[in-house]
Amino acid sequence: MTTLTQALFAASRQGNLPVLQEIFTHNVNLNIRDERGFTPLIIAAYNNQPEAVALLLQAGANPDTTDNGRNTALMGACFKGHVEVAKVLIANGANLDAQHGNGGTALMFAVMFGRNIIADLLLEQGADYTLKDIRGLTALDLALQQGNHSVAEKLLAIAKQTEISK
Repeated sequence: MTTLTQALFAASRQGNLPVLQEIFTHNVNLNIRDERGFTPLIIAAYNNQPEAVALLLQAGANPDTTDNGRNTALMGACFKGHVEVAKVLIANGANLDAQHGNGGTALMFAVMFGRNIIADLLLEQGADYTLKDIRGLTALDLALQQGNHSVAEKLLAIAKQTEISK
């Protein structure tokens, strides 16, 4: 990894916007991946740096690039509970329904880890709550499994409303 690439990852992790802007003038690949497959955007998302996430996206970072486990930056934000990062990613076109290596989605991460504000946001934006992971489980199944009754009730209400409107 070059010094410039190392600086890109460090600035993304720290949310150092002036350094990021300087790095962008050197035409660096914003979708470069480290040994774990993390991109600068994924690193910024995992480290709750919404301004860095926005800057990286504006400069051309792909919101749907995945790490080695096929996790996206949005999945990372949902796992960690970083609401503002999730909002920035969604506003910039992140795929709400991307599935990682085990079939999990951002909504599933939000539900499993009790990130109910993010789960609500994903549902409001149209995330597909019917997708199944490799075990055949949906977000509703995971909500029930985790005892996340608040989200389970919302998912049941959405499913019921969907059936009524058919």
